[in-house]
Amino acid sequence: MTTAVYPGTFDPITNGHYDLIERASRLFDKVVVAIASSPGKGPTLDLDTRMQLTREVVSAHDNVVVVGFSGLMTEFMKEQQARVLLRGLRAVSDFEYELQLANMNRAQMPDLETVFLTPEVENSYISSTLVREIARLGGDVSGHVHPRVAETLRKHYNT
Repeated sequence: MTTAVYPGTFDPITNGHYDLIERASRLFDKVVVAIASSPGKGPTLDLDTRMQLTREVVSAHDNVVVVGFSGLMTEFMKEQQARVLLRGLRAVSDFEYELQLANMNRAQMPDLETVFLTPEVENSYISSTLVREIARLGGDVSGHVHPRVAETLRKHYNT
């Protein structure tokens, strides 16, 4: 059984994230969406909320599980008995950092393989950062996130 881990803060999960998860669910036997606690990044939504929203968004996929984590990715990969790390590339500018990260992860776990997926064109410009900013300013994010995520952001920002 091939397990792929897709890590991120998912603050919040966007249609771009879902796009990659949905396609990965067809490529791998099991996809673990690993939501980083990331206290250093100061996420807008707490870990439990991010996990709950992600579970709701991916609920149609029986082979996708959502797990929170902190610490080294390579240690988490070992805990999950996974050798495939899934990363998304929206633009060429993402590649340099992602390549560096992939090589560092491989240095720590030589049998780890990083697989890059690109989102559909209509999702290529979406980022959690942009979605949060639009929501914070009272804008409509419904075209970029699941309805439940849009509702949570409206309540969070009281708009």
